[in-house]
Amino acid sequence: MSIDFSDLFSIKGRVALVTGGSRGIGEMIAAGYLSAGAKVYISSRKAAVCEATAARLSETYDGECIAIPSDLSGMAGVETLAREIAAREPKLDILVNNAGAAWGAKLGEFPEVGWDKVMDTNAKGPFFLTQALLPQLRAAASPEAPARVINIGSIDGIRTPSMDNLSYGPAKAAIHYMTRVFASHLAGEHIRVNAIAPGPFPTWMLSTGVGFGGETEGVDWGAVGARNPSGRVGSPQDAAGLAIFLASKASSYVTGQVIALDGGIVVSG
Repeated sequence: MSIDFSDLFSIKGRVALVTGGSRGIGEMIAAGYLSAGAKVYISSRKAAVCEATAARLSETYDGECIAIPSDLSGMAGVETLAREIAAREPKLDILVNNAGAAWGAKLGEFPEVGWDKVMDTNAKGPFFLTQALLPQLRAAASPEAPARVINIGSIDGIRTPSMDNLSYGPAKAAIHYMTRVFASHLAGEHIRVNAIAPGPFPTWMLSTGVGFGGETEGVDWGAVGARNPSGRVGSPQDAAGLAIFLASKASSYVTGQVIALDGGIVVSG
């Protein structure tokens, strides 16, 4: 029996939405999808930044990257984004729920607004956006080519975080468990739902946490990576590689999984 493995990791021609796609891990995934031949929509809260990133990625990777700015910390933004996607695309092959927020404060001083903002953006937003886009995901899904939902969690949702971002870990743990719930409900509809739990990557969010002031270029990521069992922080290829796998035929039998993308931090305890 001859089996064709030639397009096992191909996502060419597929349509993807990456929330929080204007920077950080979301931008890395969007860039990887574009380079692999997908049509990519990105969303983020700041319209000018979102539009600029979409234009730059389209030019860099000779692909089609379209910005739909939206604030996914509230239902109005979720509904606006879902409505815009539905108006443009009858089918959505890949949804990457990456938009996220963090809030740093000591335990005794942690404010309600910090809890609500992080929970709303990191857990509530992905739940209701996935719900709203189910018609487009169902339209794209088939036994041969399942639709995909990829939730971006964090190793801080698996282990106790080292920083005082006290609502971030619980919110990411919630999206990890939400991944299993969605996967159970949608497996029979040929929609695969998995999560990526990143460790340290050279992003604005981590930069603010380690004292780099939000800078991602010209700072000492080597010092951060030196504490990692693999001796480095993650790269764009690392983020895009796993996201492409989870969107391709190669992962058609994988659902409900939370995959740590951390260079060995979780397993090293």
